[in-house]
Amino acid sequence: MAAHGGQAGAARRSDRATAAAAALAALALCGLSACQTRMPPPASAWPERRAALQAVAQFTFAGRMAAATASEGFSASVNWQQQGLNSDLTLRSPLGFGGAHLQFDGTTLQMTASDGTLLDGAAAHAELVRVFGFEPPLASLRYWLLGVPDPAAEASETLDATQRLQNLQQLDWQIAYGDYVPEAGFWLPQRVSLQRGALRLKLIVTRWQLAPGRRS
Repeated sequence: MAAHGGQAGAARRSDRATAAAAALAALALCGLSACQTRMPPPASAWPERRAALQAVAQFTFAGRMAAATASEGFSASVNWQQQGLNSDLTLRSPLGFGGAHLQFDGTTLQMTASDGTLLDGAAAHAELVRVFGFEPPLASLRYWLLGVPDPAAEASETLDATQRLQNLQQLDWQIAYGDYVPEAGFWLPQRVSLQRGALRLKLIVTRWQLAPGRRS
């Protein structure tokens, strides 16, 4: 029975990794075809736009994500709400874990699993690693999603020909940006790819909503 359970678990992990790899490929294909757009260059210099985006305290986005590690993987729809330091993240997936609801205030993490189990603190961090195979860098991710570095850490930036962030290296993560879309006077990323070692994470944003800001 134990051997059978182990084989079943291995099969589920393999299915999740295979499906996640397919999802990563699908998101990448989207970036190479219909998702591409042409946009005019920004009206202001990058340092000014970077500071304005780092100051954005409230936003929401919806989209899709796919992640793969050396042995695990998953894909999910994602909804993110940011209110100051508070991040509220909902993931829904047909694969394995079903979904999760994360709340992070910059220091404390709470996680509600698909079965309603509520975890916080170290238990929530451990469950993230167990279920996803990695722990998302939530404190920095809120900035990376907006197309800017986390102001709390050193970073290396590469800009594209239109003076938008193309590549970012920060906190051992490599972040690459694809297309941008206009929202509330800003140009915001539509595709974000993150890599750290064997971990790969891709996001496609289908809807942004920001409080009005000055044009980027």
